[in-house]
Amino acid sequence: MAENETLECITEHERILQEIESTDTACVGPTLRSIYDDQPNAHKRFMEKLDARIRNHDREIEKMCNFHHQGFVDAITELLKVRTDAEKLMGQVTDTNRRLQEAGKEVTVQTEEVICCRIQQRNMATTVEKLQLCLPVLEMYIKLKEQLESKRYYAALKTMEQLETVYIPRVSQYRFCQIMAENLPRLREEIKEISMSDLKDFLESIRKHSDKVGETAMRQAQQHKTFNSAVAKQASMGNYTKPVYSLNGRTHTHNGLMMDNSGDEDEADEEILTAQDLVDFSPVYRCLHIYTVLGDRETFENYYRKQRKKQARLVLQPQANMHETVEGYRRYFNQIVGFFVVEDHILHATQGLVTRAFTDELWNMALSKIIAVLRTHSSYCNDPDLVLELKNLIVIFADTLQGYGFPVNRLFDLLFEVRDQYNETLLKKWALVFREIFEMDNYSPIPVETEEEYKLVVSRFPFHDAEIEKQQDFPKKLPMSQSVPQIYTQVKEFIYASLKFSESLHRSSTEIDDMLRKSTNLLLTRTLSSCLQNLIRKPHIGLTELVQIIINTTHLEQACRYLEEFITNITNVSPETVHTTRLYGLSTFKDARHAAEGEIYTKLNQKIDEFIQLADYEWGMVESDGRASGYLMDLINFLRSTFQVFTHLPNNNNDHASMSGKVAQTACMSACKHLSTSLMQMLLDTELKQISMGAIQQFNLDVIQCELFASSEPVPGFQGDTLQLAFIDLRQLLDLFMVWDWSTYLADYGQPTSKYLRVNPATALALLEKMKDTSKKNNIFSQFRKNDRDKQKLIETVVRQLRSLVNGMSS
Repeated sequence: MAENETLECITEHERILQEIESTDTACVGPTLRSIYDDQPNAHKRFMEKLDARIRNHDREIEKMCNFHHQGFVDAITELLKVRTDAEKLMGQVTDTNRRLQEAGKEVTVQTEEVICCRIQQRNMATTVEKLQLCLPVLEMYIKLKEQLESKRYYAALKTMEQLETVYIPRVSQYRFCQIMAENLPRLREEIKEISMSDLKDFLESIRKHSDKVGETAMRQAQQHKTFNSAVAKQASMGNYTKPVYSLNGRTHTHNGLMMDNSGDEDEADEEILTAQDLVDFSPVYRCLHIYTVLGDRETFENYYRKQRKKQARLVLQPQANMHETVEGYRRYFNQIVGFFVVEDHILHATQGLVTRAFTDELWNMALSKIIAVLRTHSSYCNDPDLVLELKNLIVIFADTLQGYGFPVNRLFDLLFEVRDQYNETLLKKWALVFREIFEMDNYSPIPVETEEEYKLVVSRFPFHDAEIEKQQDFPKKLPMSQSVPQIYTQVKEFIYASLKFSESLHRSSTEIDDMLRKSTNLLLTRTLSSCLQNLIRKPHIGLTELVQIIINTTHLEQACRYLEEFITNITNVSPETVHTTRLYGLSTFKDARHAAEGEIYTKLNQKIDEFIQLADYEWGMVESDGRASGYLMDLINFLRSTFQVFTHLPNNNNDHASMSGKVAQTACMSACKHLSTSLMQMLLDTELKQISMGAIQQFNLDVIQCELFASSEPVPGFQGDTLQLAFIDLRQLLDLFMVWDWSTYLADYGQPTSKYLRVNPATALALLEKMKDTSKKNNIFSQFRKNDRDKQKLIETVVRQLRSLVNGMSS
């Protein structure tokens, strides 16, 4: 076992030695470690083996050295011989090197200079190359600065874009380029701020210049309208062409005459002025382009629209005293037109900054505000001339904006409301005119001294009277007073004034005819009628004036058909048209005439009352004076002279032939009835307690005078004793008491054939009781006289019977 282990150990040591000899020294470590990992004391045996191997190799080396020793000696000998030659050679080389160094020193210096120059040349080439890359950047930046200084901001933004996308990326490694790149956003913000500031200045400027822009646009519209009127007149000649005119830079063509006069070039130039000629829109375009380039167009659009909406609201705010002068309205319209002309130009000159929907929204908002403002302010206006000028301004305003494509139908509808206001102001104005005419009238027939004067009156008023025309001699008297032709003339003036408002309203002749007739009807039925009614009720208007007013209204009524013909001639609308409005003058003047007639009746009755108040009867008198009372005779004389005035009333053979007779008869009948009623009331006055038979006799004499007046036919035309019937109640009552025919009265009471049919039992009772009291007072001793006792008993019996009749009537 020991031997085997020794052999294995020896074999292992051999292997390790071979491995150590054959491997690199760096890999010996693991091999040597394996020696120590084997059996104990194995490294000693290995060391012994190693020493033996070393000695073996030493013997081999010694053998080899011994074998080559002679050759080595010979080689050393040879080397020693070569040493001397080598030293000589070394000296020669050193000398040669020294001489070469001395000779190449100048070349070396020049070579270094060449190298230095080459380096400089290379650096210069590199610098030039880099500068060539940087120069475009610097040039563009300088160009950018120049553009900013000259306020060419849109071009500056384009330059910035080129710098950022093309030039700066080529030389981005340089510090100055980085500074440039960092500075560009700040410059963009500055450009935005500057352009926005310019826009604000523009908005402020355009707000101030809107008045001028609107004035120019409205003047052009008015000139164009005038030009079209000339075209319409010339068109009938068939000699016209198609001129071209400009509205806001957009060309329109219409049929019309070409301007042949070359001397009107200045006027033509003025006619084609546009908003762009009056306003510099470059700030808007510039700002729009800048914000578009910066990608912020929506912000700009919103800002612009918001600011213009604010300006629109400011423009639409009228001045408080705008309604006082036409200039106030003109400035208001000019500003609005200027605003929308600018918006229309922006709409067509820019793409999407404002849209048609936006301008329509603004216009609808403005239109509502304008209509409300005009409604309010026109209501304050009392001058028809100012209202007419306002209407003309509204028409020009509407035509101007209609030329720019804005709908204006609501403005023309508003004009109908303004027309009503205009008519109201006209009516107020003509009311003053009518009042002045009535106040200045002398209410007497018009005296005509010569034929020229007659023709002058007839030319102003359509008066035709065959009898007066037959009269060859002058002077003449026309039945109406001076106010009639003046009123007729003023009605025609009113029609002309009303027609002025209808011009340029784009309405048909039928509509204009209808408007004229309606406004004329208002003048007649409201204004003139009211003035006539007020005139008739004035206290200083007497019976003579009232009679003349009746004559005047009759002639004015007859002239109404001439007014209708006058309107027909103006409008060329046949009066037979189905929807033609008729004039209501007939009813107006009839109502005035009836009012005058009623006032005549009222004034007559008032005058009668004044005379009645002068009555001073002695109700206890024993016998009458034998003659009528003085107050009554004065009253009858007054009535006679008054009714003679009615002979001046017209009595022509026409529709009003019987008018004068009816008025006079009615007035006379009314006066007699009122006189009869007043006398009856005097007898039955509750404050009158006692009446004597003498007073009854005196009263009877007065009534007889009234009956004589009635029978004298103070007014012709009464049949029989119609007028005397006004006093029948008084006559029967007085006859009853004068005759003392109570038996007949009581026997025939209620019979149609009764002699005292009109005597009321209550009336007879009241008067009888007053006489009974008188009998008691004046006949203290009548009880001692049989006749007086019998009469007293009779009175008491009649009183009882009358009371029974009165009670029977009441039950």
